[in-house]
Amino acid sequence: MKLGLVIDTDTCVGCHACVVACKQWNTSGTLGPLTDYQPYGKEPSGVAFNRVRTYEVDTYPNNKTLNMPMSCMHCETADCVTVCPTGASFKREEDGIVLVDQDKCMGCNLCAWACPYGARELDEAVGTMKKCTLCVDRIYDEALPEAERQPACVLTCPTSARVFGDFNDPDSEVSRLVRERNGHQPMSELGYNPVNHYLPPRHKPHAETTPGTPLPSLTERFKSWIGKSVSR
Repeated sequence: MKLGLVIDTDTCVGCHACVVACKQWNTSGTLGPLTDYQPYGKEPSGVAFNRVRTYEVDTYPNNKTLNMPMSCMHCETADCVTVCPTGASFKREEDGIVLVDQDKCMGCNLCAWACPYGARELDEAVGTMKKCTLCVDRIYDEALPEAERQPACVLTCPTSARVFGDFNDPDSEVSRLVRERNGHQPMSELGYNPVNHYLPPRHKPHAETTPGTPLPSLTERFKSWIGKSVSR
């Protein structure tokens, strides 16, 4: 097996539900509490496995807010595993998930420096490195109904922008989505061969605008949006 995620950037709305669900589940999971630093201070921060980066792409009227959830890519060629001096970072042969053995990790940060995706975070409270586990303690839990044996981020996504599955199975949903929607690996030119794939935004046709023509006012655009919503 080669387990991983497909993330649809066309339907991700940047709500951060996946971030919250990930934090909640994994705080009580295999890696223990995910520390929060000054949670009620002016600059709260803390350890998180999943973060959403937001970008504005293209120009009006073709512009789009693009949300990119980022977590461990569980790379085929995982340099975070290669550089680890204690063997704490390892890649499982049975499913390809990259994990960190908390008992062996000494918090040297070498794996974080080797990861081009910024997927690893040092928990300063305990001095060990932590990262996405694909909810390994959940996806194999036979006490759960089969439909719930998925990562917490996938189960909580309100727009179904995240899909979990086996990339080695050509008939799996993740394999089909990558084929049909031209899914791509982030920064594939680096040669790490990340398992996770992203689906690009769909290109939606927009009305042509003549150069020099005033753009619709905010009120006009709002009325147009209301009209379309009511017509549905």
